[in-house]
Amino acid sequence: MKKIILLVLAISMFSCKNKTTLTVDYSEENLDITTSIYPENITKVFDAHGGLDNWNTMRFLEFTMPKKGGNEVTTTDLRNRKSLIEMPKHTIGFDGENVWLKNKGEEAYKKYGGNPRFYYNLMFYFYAMPFILADDGIIYKNAEPLVFEGVTYPGINISYENGIGESSEDEYVLYYNPETYKMEWLGYTVTFFSKEKGKELHFRRYNNWQEVNGLLLPETIVSYNYENNKPTTAKGETQFINIKVSKEKPKSEFFEAPAGASIVD
Repeated sequence: MKKIILLVLAISMFSCKNKTTLTVDYSEENLDITTSIYPENITKVFDAHGGLDNWNTMRFLEFTMPKKGGNEVTTTDLRNRKSLIEMPKHTIGFDGENVWLKNKGEEAYKKYGGNPRFYYNLMFYFYAMPFILADDGIIYKNAEPLVFEGVTYPGINISYENGIGESSEDEYVLYYNPETYKMEWLGYTVTFFSKEKGKELHFRRYNNWQEVNGLLLPETIVSYNYENNKPTTAKGETQFINIKVSKEKPKSEFFEAPAGASIVD
């Protein structure tokens, strides 16, 4: 019998017009997953990218981002979200409880205000779209469509119940192709530093995908300038290479803080 993941019936769900709140707990057992508990439009997006059931059988994800100063490699345990980011001058990790930082030389970590807690899962969240939007504690609503260069992209607003993640005030809007249901845009707010609900949507475009183990995952993501909650012009592209996604469970000690690392407050 094929072994797949149990969707534990710890589902708390209510709905009103165009709005659904969902809490899901995943464990390893021999039961099927059903995606019918999600709103129809986001279920079709999941299906267009290889299916949420397929994604939930995976345990390990790794991707590399080529950069001028050297490659950055991100590895994540998809079940518990432990992570490791290897950079030329620094390593950031999350062991399931603490974020830690190890400098490989004398140079201090300065990215994003020198705060590894902001960055340790940032690119994983962008890369794991749209599947990351099946996490528990999410509230779904229909959003106003995005019109860009004459094309109208329907939108799904994503917000979080209080206490979910580092920044439960974060808000996302997924925009999808109305014909293929593939994800095309992500609008998002940033609340980590201000701790206040964001008012301005930032934008990244997803229109270049690669198939890995039956899943459509980003090959590139393009960040855009924005004005009045609309994307304007492209300002930078992030490339993803050496993609690995598998059902093999990574070793827990892989994410533990090594000698010389410091725990981030």
